[in-house]
Amino acid sequence: MKSTLDESQPIFHQIAMMIMDDIVEGRLQAEEQVPSTNELSRFYNINPATARKGLQELVDRGMIYKQRGVGMFVAKGARDALLIERKQHFYEEYIKPLLEEARRIHMNEDMIIDLIKGKRDKESDS
Repeated sequence: MKSTLDESQPIFHQIAMMIMDDIVEGRLQAEEQVPSTNELSRFYNINPATARKGLQELVDRGMIYKQRGVGMFVAKGARDALLIERKQHFYEEYIKPLLEEARRIHMNEDMIIDLIKGKRDKESDS
């Protein structure tokens, strides 16, 4: 998780996003315990209710689950579900607008792929 929070979005959402990032990147595995409300509130010096709201967002989405008296854990399949969701978001946010602009300026898919490969080749030469 990041060591600091910022003002770019609500803190509870940042907490949820950091945990989701940890799941996607494999730092938190299925059935592994996630930081508790108290741990998060102490670490980030935030109200426990704010940390709880971030964790609850993940419970509501089925990414983590509560085990009464023990804590919260990463749900089975959470990583796969997040990857599917993020790939769809990536398509909607980046690829779709790129393809729309490419069509406007009369570029076909092969031209786009050549540009991407050419840029990648130049970066690996550095």
